[in-house]
Amino acid sequence: MQSLLPVLSLLYSATFWGIVWYPLRLLADAGLHGLWQAVASYLAAGVLLLVGCAAGAAPLRGRARDLWRMALAAGWCNVAFMIAMLEGNVVRVLLLFYLSPVWAVLLARWWLGERMTRRSLVVLAAALAGAAVMLYEPAVGVPLPSTRADGLALSAGLAFAVTTVEARRLQAVSIPAKTLASWVSVIAVALAWIAVSGVPLPAAPVGAWAGAVALGWTGFFLATIAVQFGTTRLPVRRSAVVMLFELGVGALSSAWLAGEYTGVREWVGGFLIAAAGLAAARNDEVV
Repeated sequence: MQSLLPVLSLLYSATFWGIVWYPLRLLADAGLHGLWQAVASYLAAGVLLLVGCAAGAAPLRGRARDLWRMALAAGWCNVAFMIAMLEGNVVRVLLLFYLSPVWAVLLARWWLGERMTRRSLVVLAAALAGAAVMLYEPAVGVPLPSTRADGLALSAGLAFAVTTVEARRLQAVSIPAKTLASWVSVIAVALAWIAVSGVPLPAAPVGAWAGAVALGWTGFFLATIAVQFGTTRLPVRRSAVVMLFELGVGALSSAWLAGEYTGVREWVGGFLIAAAGLAAARNDEVV
C-alpha cells in the first residue's frame, strides 16, 4: 500500500488540476481577476500550512539558497497555468502544458545526471512533433503559439518540469518547507504581474473573495501537498506520466461544463505528446 500512496496522491492532484478551471472561471465571472485569485487562494493556503505544519515548515529557514530555483519555477507554473486556463481552451492548454515530461527528461539528464539512450531521442522527437502539429500556423509556416494562453501553457509546463526535478533533488528538505516556499513564490509572482500589468484591486463581492479563500483551503492546499508527496517519492518520468490523468479529466469536464470541444489537430498532437510521455516512463530505466 505504501508504494501506491505516491501514485494515488498524484492521481488526486491530477483530478483537481483537470477541473480547477471551472471554479476559476466562476470567480472571474464574479469580478475577481485571475491574478488576485492566485494571491487570495495561495495566501489562504499558506496560512493554513503555517498553522497546521509549522514544525514541518521550520526547515525552510536557512534553505533559501537551495530552494529558490524550485520556488521560482513553482510560482510561475501555478500563475501562468491559472491565467492560461482562464483565457484558453482547457484541453489545448493541458496538452501544451503536458510537454513537461519532455522538459523533465532533459532536465533530469542535465541536473541529476540520469542517462539517456537512443530511445529517449525518439521519445523527445515524438513529443516535439506533437507540439509542432498543434502549434503549426499555415500563415506563418512554422509552429508558433497562436495565443497568449498557448505561450503561458508552454512556459507553465517547462516550469513544472523544473519544479518536479528540483523537488526530487531536494529530498532532504521537508515537503511542508518546499510547499511553503512554492506558495510564497506564487504570491510574489502574481503580485509582480499585477504591478507590471496594472491590474487594479477588483471591487468583487465578498462572496468571490471567500470563494478564492475556500479554493485555497480545499483545493490548492491538498493538491499541492499531494503533488509534492508524489514527486518526491517517484522517479521524475513516472510522476510526470501519472499526472497525464489530468488530460482526461480536463477533456471530459470542459466538454460537459463549458461545451468546449477540441479539433483533430489538437488530438493528433496530444496523442503524440501523451504517447511520448508514456514511453518515457515505461520503466525505471532512463529512456
